[in-house]
Amino acid sequence: MSHLPLLPTTPQEPPLSDILAELRTIAGPDFEFPNLYRVMGHSPDLLRAWIAFAWPLRLKATTDRSLRELLILRGAQVCNAVFEWAHHVPMALKAGVSEQQIRALNEWKSASCFDARQRAALRIAEEVSAGPAASGEAIAELRSVGFNEAEVVELVLTASFYVCVARFLGSMDIRLEPEYEQYADAGKCRLA
Repeated sequence: MSHLPLLPTTPQEPPLSDILAELRTIAGPDFEFPNLYRVMGHSPDLLRAWIAFAWPLRLKATTDRSLRELLILRGAQVCNAVFEWAHHVPMALKAGVSEQQIRALNEWKSASCFDARQRAALRIAEEVSAGPAASGEAIAELRSVGFNEAEVVELVLTASFYVCVARFLGSMDIRLEPEYEQYADAGKCRLA
C-alpha cells in the first residue's frame, strides 16, 4: 500500500478534476489517473508541473518514440522500477518496439536486435540510471551515431526524468494497478 492514501481515479473536485479534464484532451476521454497521479495529487500544483514537463517529453520530443521507450524501459530495469516498466511496455509496443527487443534489454550490449543508435541510447539510459551521470564517452557516442545537440539533450533529459519517476515511485511505495500486472515480470532484470 502506498505511503499516502490514493486519491480517486476520476476526481470530481477542482483542481484535480480540472487537471484530469486537461489530460483527457490529450490522452482521450477515458483517461483516469494512474496510481502515480493519485498520490501526486495530494500536491496539485506539483502534479500540474509534473504533467507540464512529462507529457511534452513523452509526446513532443523529436527523437523517435520507440527509441525513447527503449531508453525508459532500460532505465526502469536498472532502477528496479516495476511500475514504470509495466506502464511503458504497452507504450513501447505501440511505438514499434518489438517483443524481442523488450526481452533482450537486459543483454542489450550483445543482442543483435539493436542498432548503433539504439545501443548509444541504451548506454545513456544505463549510465544515467545507475548514476552518477552519463559519461563524456557516452555523450560522444550519441554524437558519433548521428544525434544532434537537441536530440542529445532530449535523450539525456528523458533518461534523467525517468530516474526521478522511479525514485518517487519507490519512495512513496506506489503499487501497480491490476491491469498492468501482466507486464511486471519481464522488468525484473537488473544490470547484466
